[in-house]
Amino acid sequence: MKVKILSTSDVHGYVYPTDYSTPNNIADYGMLKAATLIKQQKQAAAADEIVIAVENGDWIQGSPLTSYVAKQTTAKQQGIFSQITSNIGYDAGVLGNHEFNYGLDYLRAAEHYRNYPLLGANIAGGRQQQIVDAPYTIVKQKGIKVAILGLTTAYIPVWEQANHLTGLNFKSALETAKLWVPRLREMADVVVVAYHGGLESDLKTGLPSEKITAEDEGYRILTQVPGIDALITGHQHRQIAAVYNGLPVTQPGERGRFVGCIELQLEKNNEVQGSTATLLATEEMIPDSTLTQMTAKLEQKVQTWLDQPLGQVNGTAMAIVDPMQARLHGHPYLQFINQVEMAATGVDIAATALFNNEVRGYEAEVTIRQVLNSYGYPNTLVVERITGADLKAALERCASFFEVQAGQVVVAAAFVKPKVQYYNYDFYSGIDYEFDLRQPVGSRVTKLKYHGETVTAEQTLQVAMNQYRGNGGGEYDMFGTAKVVKEVNLDMTELITDYFEQNNPVTATQPENFQVKW
Repeated sequence: MKVKILSTSDVHGYVYPTDYSTPNNIADYGMLKAATLIKQQKQAAAADEIVIAVENGDWIQGSPLTSYVAKQTTAKQQGIFSQITSNIGYDAGVLGNHEFNYGLDYLRAAEHYRNYPLLGANIAGGRQQQIVDAPYTIVKQKGIKVAILGLTTAYIPVWEQANHLTGLNFKSALETAKLWVPRLREMADVVVVAYHGGLESDLKTGLPSEKITAEDEGYRILTQVPGIDALITGHQHRQIAAVYNGLPVTQPGERGRFVGCIELQLEKNNEVQGSTATLLATEEMIPDSTLTQMTAKLEQKVQTWLDQPLGQVNGTAMAIVDPMQARLHGHPYLQFINQVEMAATGVDIAATALFNNEVRGYEAEVTIRQVLNSYGYPNTLVVERITGADLKAALERCASFFEVQAGQVVVAAAFVKPKVQYYNYDFYSGIDYEFDLRQPVGSRVTKLKYHGETVTAEQTLQVAMNQYRGNGGGEYDMFGTAKVVKEVNLDMTELITDYFEQNNPVTATQPENFQVKW
């Protein structure tokens, strides 16, 4: 008997094969393509084969389509995401961290039409039963019992707004797996762990590949929890298919480019005797016709909405041509986002990130499409009261983003591997500062002034930033909720839209407050 375990993860609402950069863009990914592959695999199952599919989280947030559904539709219409996954034929689902970005009411609406269980063994608290069905499920097919344990990253409270997590507690995925796997081992023939979290150490060497926290515990689960037959991971957007000491592991990237595929070979006593792990590319798949028909009107509404004009830009262009140069020298677009943050919070220091190299900024005529493609997270704002020492520490973290190779500035390896983290480098407005990359990491901030005066370690400052950074996300431990003095609970895209309405046209200027030496 063979057990095949398929998984998607981190699709981030990319239903259609498009990146939404233009109305006619065609991409090589999307849930509609993954749907075709999963249905084909299930339909082609042999008499001695079981095919199980798991949706491993970060599904209902991340694309312009998800922004439209969250902000422009009713609760009933928001259930489209669970209608899609139910039609595909998933056997279980797991929550990702981004499932919580729009709050629990939206999460329940988006997941309303499921015909499969939503699993969350390490999610506890008084409202836990309102968003997950069970810690595990057991799929019984052809005389075989397959137990699936659902886990999500325990780091969600570090990033998410507290009012989005009311009544919930997130426990260590590792400790939860240690508790449940032995029990499931007694109840089922096969034990699968589906974890919306990643691998914090290299599979070959065992050496840490990132700071060891509760964010990613996959390697520790892999090496410290006996009795697991297959491990599904996610969250890091990596493409992983490997067998570690006989235990198969997958992570299928993002946006539905791949479907993870683990195959287990069972002997007559139903014990696993062999396994493989692969990634199945969806690029050549034709989008599922049933789901295309189900969602076509929604997609058209999204495309029309995206091309609504918001305002105009005068002066230096806000279009980003070279992301690296924008980070090295500042950019009118980054300056503008900080300007929006300062206007919304009433402070005169702000920080923002160029989240990825797909951010294009704004043309002279600005549309909703440009705003959403450039600011793809539903971040809200906080103001933190910090010391000069805190600010310098944050800037040193930013300065560590760069390294010099053969006379050229490149992104430091720690921000690229094991996953790309461009979003963890910030550009600041309202201060004058300088990095000297010839100095060792931790000693690169050679100038830091506020209102023309050198910032002292004891000095108190107020800084606007998104709530992810304000919670300390991205290893910015100098920030935290205890230092928050003001919250603006509107998404940044709403604040940007409001700013255009009140200040149209806006004037773009190249910032001159930041220098890098190397």
